[in-house]
Formats: sequence, C-alpha cells, structure tokens
Amino acid sequence: MTAIRYHIRHDTLYRYDQPVGESRQMLRLTPRELPGQRCISHRIVVTPEPQRTEDFPDGFGNPVRSLHFEQDHDTLLIRADSWVELDPRPQPDLAASPPWEEVRDELTYRAKHIMSPKQLEASAFLFESTHVRVKRDFADYAAADFSEGRPLLEAVHGLMQRINKEFIFDPEATDNSTPVTEVLENRRGVCQDFAHLMLSCLRSIGVAARYVSGYILTRPPPGKPRMVGADATHAWVSVFCPVTGWIDFDPTNSLIPDREHVTIGWGRDFGDVSPLRGVILGGGGHEPEIAVTMAPEAEFESLYTDADAPVADLLQGNYEMQSQEQ
Repeated sequence: MTAIRYHIRHDTLYRYDQPVGESRQMLRLTPRELPGQRCISHRIVVTPEPQRTEDFPDGFGNPVRSLHFEQDHDTLLIRADSWVELDPRPQPDLAASPPWEEVRDELTYRAKHIMSPKQLEASAFLFESTHVRVKRDFADYAAADFSEGRPLLEAVHGLMQRINKEFIFDPEATDNSTPVTEVLENRRGVCQDFAHLMLSCLRSIGVAARYVSGYILTRPPPGKPRMVGADATHAWVSVFCPVTGWIDFDPTNSLIPDREHVTIGWGRDFGDVSPLRGVILGGGGHEPEIAVTMAPEAEFESLYTDADAPVADLLQGNYEMQSQEQ
C-alpha cells in the first residue's frame, strides 16, 4: 500500500444583511503535520483582505489563523486550499491492548501517583466540556461493551459499532446547539453528535478521549462524477491507550480511520476546533454558506479547469453552496 495525495478545498461565504464595520475571525483550516500525514501545501484566500493577520498554534497545537477586518464589508469569502499526503496507518491489535480498567486507573488522580508526560496530556480529556457530559446515563450505555477485564481498544471498537448500529444519521434532527443528552435520548444526529456522544460515554467511565475534526473522502453514486462543493467537514474521536498512543475511531462510519481521513485538529469537543469562529460589529442576520471538496490527485484537473474561477462565481451568487456543515 502506498501514500495517497488529496486536494481539499473549503469555501465559506457570509452574505450580511447589513454592513459589518469590524470583524475578528479565527480559522482552523490548516491540516496538521502528523506521522503518516503531510501537508504538502496550504493557501488561504480571503475577500475582502483583512487589515491584520496572525498565525499561531492554539493550546492543543492546532494551527490557527486570526483575521482582523476594520473596514465596512457586506460579504466575506474564505477559501482554504490544501494538498495533503496520507500514508497507510498501522492497524492496532485491539485484543493486545491492556484491560480498560487498568488504563482508567492509571489516569485517575491519587496521592503520590506520578503520571508520565503522555498520561498528563491525556488526563486533560477526561472531563466534561461544553458539548460533552460526564453522566451516569452515558456510563450505563457504555457498560454493555466495557465488561470486566476487556481490552480497552476492543471495548472502544464495540462501542463505536453499537453507536453506528443504533443511531440514525439525520441532518435535520440536530444543530450545533443540540445537547448530547438529547442525542442519546432521540438516537439521531450527524457526525458531530455521534462524536460528542461517544466522548461522553468514554469520559463517563474514566477513559481519556478527544474530539477530532477533519475531512473524509466521500464517493459519488455509481456512474456519477464527483461534484465540486458536495462534501462536508467530518468528526470522529481518538482514544488514549498507553501501549499504542492515540487511536482514532469513526462512529459515523464504524471504522478505524486509515487513508481516507484528513485531520485538521483536535480538542475537548467541537468548540475547540470549529473551522471558523468570530465576532462582528454589525451585519444583521446571516448564515454561512459552505462548500467542501476532497478529491484524489488524479481527479483534480477534471474538477477545476480554472482553479480560481469559482471565487468570482461565489461572490456573484452563481455557485451553489451548502447551508451548513455536517
């Protein structure tokens, strides 16, 4: 198996009802450099141009670009173009991982217990956050897979498969503000919800797990060409195992990511790695229009005959975009 190279285009367009006098935006659109993942090139184009920009890593090491606008504008277009190369990921031996209780106990604070640097890093992902709850209901749901002495990664894999089987993918069922407790009750949602649900289950039993944001290769229907802008951002989870390190699990697709998942960043939940987050002065009502395309290198030229032409089309309203990310 060899490396695969992908082109990713992420367009975000705001059309404001009223002029925006000042705006500050935080972008997390740059793929991380990781073992087995290389960002060959990355470019962000912004219209109108910001008066100030700054690049820095956030507290989790994710690349961030800050934009500051100080002049009136009634539209804002942000385009991120990336080339990313992925190597095959070594698939973990699930049954060879230590018992899950042993891993839990090693991350439990107690007097005179000294954690390694890796354990200390992992312990930050044991607690509640804005979109992840630590509650008995989630522990009870996880209990069916986390039987006494079961290997950690085998148990996590079982939980992932059960969420995929028992929950329905439904873009109309939730939005970014839907509580994860409601997702558990209604058994419906999207990838972001399933990631928050799985994190809530794992953290509720003392297993360290983090939210991962990125992209996944989607396949057009048989006989149909790949459509520009038809994809979306994706979310999955990563679990800390002291033997193997962090291992990713995708509950939406019931698989361990390999060469079709591109990682942008990670955090406690979606709020830490939102692709765009900002504050504006003015603007009135507005909703972002979003178009994402992830394609193998061999399809790039057939998708973009003029790589920059869609920018003008976007601003003129001639290019259909999605109303929200899933």
